[in-house]
Formats: sequence, structure tokens, C-alpha cells
Amino acid sequence: MNMMDVINSGKILVFDGAMGTQLAEQDVEMGGQNNILNPDKVRTVHDKYLKNGSDVIITNTLTMNPVYIKEHGVDIDFEKVNLAGAKIAKEAAAKTGAFVAGDISSTGCMLEPFGLFTKQQFIEGYEKQAMVLEKGGVDLFLIETIMDLNEAMCALKACKNVSKLPVFVSITFTTLTNGGRTIMGNSAEDCAKQLTDNGADALGANCGDLDPFEMAELIKIYKDNSPLPFLAQPNAGKPKLVGNKTVFDMPVERFKEGIQKCIDAGASLIGGCCGTSPEYIMAIAKLVKRNF
Repeated sequence: MNMMDVINSGKILVFDGAMGTQLAEQDVEMGGQNNILNPDKVRTVHDKYLKNGSDVIITNTLTMNPVYIKEHGVDIDFEKVNLAGAKIAKEAAAKTGAFVAGDISSTGCMLEPFGLFTKQQFIEGYEKQAMVLEKGGVDLFLIETIMDLNEAMCALKACKNVSKLPVFVSITFTTLTNGGRTIMGNSAEDCAKQLTDNGADALGANCGDLDPFEMAELIKIYKDNSPLPFLAQPNAGKPKLVGNKTVFDMPVERFKEGIQKCIDAGASLIGGCCGTSPEYIMAIAKLVKRNF
């Protein structure tokens, strides 16, 4: 049974939580370069999430698209880092039968007229990453942590151009006011309608400035504007600046209550983003079991 069959059966699937902070706890710099430099540490993070109930794990390839790598001077081989990320996740997932989502995210650059890049340049870069991740054996693409609907549309088009794998698109919102808005001013309604109309297989929201309870309200907006499955991956509360460090301090039990609200609102794909750990995933995995 493929992933879309599982989703269409009505099962709630549990994704994993934060990768970067879990790598930092192992005293390595956060980022996709660890797929090559510290593969055992990446594998350890995947194993912990799987042990604590993840049905889907996400490759450690968040910003490993060729545009980001070039423009930000990341000293890593594009194809090798993506293939390694897919391989590590697939080997870990094979132990439990979990699915692997190939992580595709922002270029960290801006499209014209705000930036120097054309849509075609973004599309070509995302096509390259999608092809490598599929070569590595991922079960789906997860386009996530993107704050510009136009960039998300480029990534979606790119994945659809080169593959028949399911494509999930998760947008990052900064506020729930005015119908839910990204930092670029895109509304949740527009995101839902345009991504649905252009072939997304699931819609999601992750990261940003919304807590799990606010994300539940966002899912309601999605549901009013799209028939697709919905993914909720909130942070462990709102980001707070303590000294020079951003922290997320929502307790596990409170986070779990917010995830229940997301499920009640219509989310059938759930997980965590910044500040979440295997402990958070274990709590929501138990919650899902209780719901059934």
C-alpha cells in the first residue's frame, strides 16, 4: 500500500519533529552537510523518532537545493548530500516500514521583482533536487518552511514536472489575522486554492509564529478551501528570544492538546517543527492511538 492509499483509508499518520536541534544536541552544526560529515548522527535522530512512533520521517535536506547551496556558499556537493540524506532515511525507515519524505525548502533567495531570480531558475533548481531525492528512494516530496506562495508554486511545479511521487506543500505563516498570512502577505485561502488547483497532494503548515492552537484555526481555513489531506507541524509554541537564542518552551502536554485541536480541525498528518523532540512525537503518537 502506498502512502496516498494509507491516507485515503482514514489513518492519521505521525511525522517526525525537529532535526536541527536534535543534531545540535549531539554537538554538531545543524544542516544537511551532516549527511556526509556525520551520517551516524543523522541516523540517530531518525532512529529516535521512529522508536517514538513516527510513521513518516523527513530527510535532512531542508535547504540542499542547488540555488541555496550556490548563493549561500555551502561547501558541499549537491547530488552527494541529497543522495546521502535519502539513503540514511531509507535505511532507518526500513526497520519499521515507515515512509520517507524528501525534504525540499526555500532557496533563501527572492524572486523578481523583489530579488534577482526568475521563476524558471527556481523551477530548474528544484527539479534537480527532486530528481536526486527520487533517485535516493524517497516515497514523497515534502515542500516545507516556505513563506512565499510563488516560490512554493515553483517547487510544486518542479516536482510535478519530473516525478509522479506525491507532493505535499507546507507553508509557513507569521500571523492568523486577516485570514492567516505569510511574511509575504499570502493568505491561507489563496495558498489552499492555488496549491490545490496546481496539483498538490496534501496541504500543510509548519514552523512560523503560530502555536499549535492557532495552527488548528489555520487548518479550518484550509478545509473551507480545499478537499486535500492536511498536514500540521507546529513549533513547540511561539518563538521567544532569550538572550541571543530563540527558544520554544511549550510543554509536551500542552503541545499535545494543540495537536488534538489540529486533528479535530481536519488534519490527518501531524508532526512537529522547531523545538519538538522525540518526546513530543511519542506524545502525539499515543494521542493518535487513543483517537482510534
